[in-house]
Parts: sequence; structure tokens; C-alpha cells
Amino acid sequence: MTPTGTMELMAPAGNFESLQAAIDNGADSVYFGVDQLNMRARASINFTIADLPEIARRCTEKNVRTYLTLNTIIYDHDLSIIKTLLDAAKSANLTAVIAMDQAVIAYARQIDMEVHISTQINITNIETVKFYSLFADTMVMSRELSLRQVKKICDQIEKEQIKGPSGRLVEVEIFGHGALCMAVSGKCYLSLHSHNSSANRGACKQNCRKKYSVVDQETGFEMELDNEYIMSPKDLCTLDFLDQVIDTGAKVLKIEGRGRAPEYVAKVIKTYREAIDSCADGVFTKTKVDHWMKELEKVYNRGFWSGYYLGQKLGEWSDVSGSKATQKKVYIGKGVHFFPKPSIAEFKIEAYDIKLGDTILITGPTTGVEEFELKEMMVNDERLDTAQKGDSCTIPTNFRIRPSDKLYKIVQE
Repeated sequence: MTPTGTMELMAPAGNFESLQAAIDNGADSVYFGVDQLNMRARASINFTIADLPEIARRCTEKNVRTYLTLNTIIYDHDLSIIKTLLDAAKSANLTAVIAMDQAVIAYARQIDMEVHISTQINITNIETVKFYSLFADTMVMSRELSLRQVKKICDQIEKEQIKGPSGRLVEVEIFGHGALCMAVSGKCYLSLHSHNSSANRGACKQNCRKKYSVVDQETGFEMELDNEYIMSPKDLCTLDFLDQVIDTGAKVLKIEGRGRAPEYVAKVIKTYREAIDSCADGVFTKTKVDHWMKELEKVYNRGFWSGYYLGQKLGEWSDVSGSKATQKKVYIGKGVHFFPKPSIAEFKIEAYDIKLGDTILITGPTTGVEEFELKEMMVNDERLDTAQKGDSCTIPTNFRIRPSDKLYKIVQE
């Protein structure tokens, strides 16, 4: 349940690196998929059923809520694994399941597990909220609603005292940042038609992110759509009007990105955490927004726009096929050993060089994401300014590294 007067910041987790990054950077909750039964089955590594207790342990220690995404279309042959997975989620004490299929919703209610309604249900009005309040405590609104429409629904929930199975008022969740889909609330059939690979089963081939030519079937005239990916919207970003988002009464802000890198999760969650806290403290200013926007531009994005929230029509299309990030990471090497008493990390340099003054990034399943300026190091037991491929390098850190950790440097694009 969201603390009174604040907005829950919900982070994506596609693997343990991203999970730890979300926890370390101020997420109130995380959402994640298991194996193939989630809408990012192809986009990220995904967890296994065996990972659920460890996910729960890490999050419980930091009072972070855990949401299992089980929001694909379900067929008869899936029912057995659905029940096994929900039983495991219940046993691991996960907070809730995010669902769209009535089979998932019904079984979760049968075992007394909290249900959150996925955006794929496409909730757009208060009567639909009333219906799903019989089963769910939190509901993701349709991505196509304006802030005014979201506020009206939130106000009616309060006015009519619409409560979920927990006995608490239903909480409204909305998308706050990340990739937008051209389809209405994510229901798309392009991949199914072109590759027999269903997006609604988590196997999207991302047809909409490609460049196309248009052909007049009668005349054969072909027109290339120059500099515009007409089915690929820019990324949603609500940070510059976050105060208005909070004023709607929505309780949960969802950050998209289970298929993106752990440093993306770290940067975006850290930035939105600062912004939400600034709103709560009454110090949300344009100067801070300008700084935060520059921070968000450093990691993967297709450019930013406000989605439908401000009443704008769809038309903010990306003009690039990939990322507009102002920074990128370059692989340097891997962790070797950690010396706990002096708190020194040893790395083997396997690719490019690093030098004092570089911004370096260390990621790992337990470490999460750590970024800092390299101010001192030892190279092959000598105090040097540069470490090159083949060198052994030791760096003072205020955190433990593991042999599974990777060392990168951040470079400007």
C-alpha cells in the first residue's frame, strides 16, 4: 500500500543487476517476469521460479514491494504452469501478481494472492474499475488516457469509496517513463502476422521500430518515409510535469524497461526518486527539471514526449532506429577479487584502456550498478594513470565487488 501523500515508484527488473539497481536507487516496488509467461519473454533474460525466494529476500530487506508479471494471453496448455508459478509466488511471499487473463486472476484470488490489473485490459472508465475491484486492489489505466481523465477516475474512486478485496481503496497505476507501443495499451498483432510470433505472448519482434516505404497498390508509386519511423513513438517522459501527474491522485508510477540495461534502471529510478521527493517537499523547480532531463538523456532513449497525458494526439515519432543516449558504456574488463579490509577491488583489463578521470561503471547480479569517477588506481602493483589491455588493476571502492562483475567506462556520444 502506498504511503499517504506520496507516489509509489515502480521499477522494472529484467535480471538481478537491474533488480539490485532498482533497490539501491530508491524504488518502492519492482516488477519482473518469470520464464516465458510475461510480456517481455524475448526482451530480457527473465528470472526462473527458483529465483523468487532470492528476489523476495532482497526486496523484503529494503521494504520494496514485489510484483510478478503474468500478463500474457493464456492457453489451456499454460494452466498447469500458471498454477505452479502462482503457488511459488505465494510461497515466496511476493506482494502481488500483475494479470490480464481471467484464469490468472481467478487462481490468484483462490490462493488469496493480491492481484493488479495489467494495462492490456485497457481500463478507461469508472464502471470498469468497479467491476475489477471485485478481484484487484491496483489497476493500471489505459495508456491512452489524459491526466484529466485519470484524475476523474481517481476522484470517483475516492467519492464512491471503491475498494478492492483487501478492503483498501483501489489504487490507480499509470505509466511514467519509457518505451511506448503504437498499439492501444500494448495489444499488437504485427509480429503474429509477419513472423507467427505473438506480441501478446511476450514474443514481439518489434516490427514497429523499423523503417518502411509506402507503395500505392494501384499505380506502383513508392514513397520512402524520410527521417521518420512512423510506427515507432518516442519514449514517454512525465518528469517535466510530474507535479501534475501526482495531482491526479494516481498512486503508482510505473517505469518501463525490463529489456533495458541495469544502468538505465539505475539512472531513471534515481532521477524519478529525486523528482517525486522534490514534489513531496515542495521544491520541484524548473532548474531541477532541466538537470534531471539531462540525466535521463544519458541513457537509452528514442527521444521524449508526453504521451497522451496532456491531450496531445499521437504523432511524436522517433527519427532514429536506435538510441539517442548522450552517453554509452564501453566494456573494459571483469572482476577478479575484492580485498575487504582496505576495500579494494581488483579487475583484469580485457578490452580498452582506462585512465584517471574516467567515469567508470561496475555492474553485477549482486553488486547492481555503481558509477563513479576514477580518482586513483594501481596497475600491476604500480601507481599509474592508465591501465591497458592485459593489465591487472586495483581500484579503491566503498562497496564489495564479485568475480561476476563487469567493468565499463562511460564515454560521451
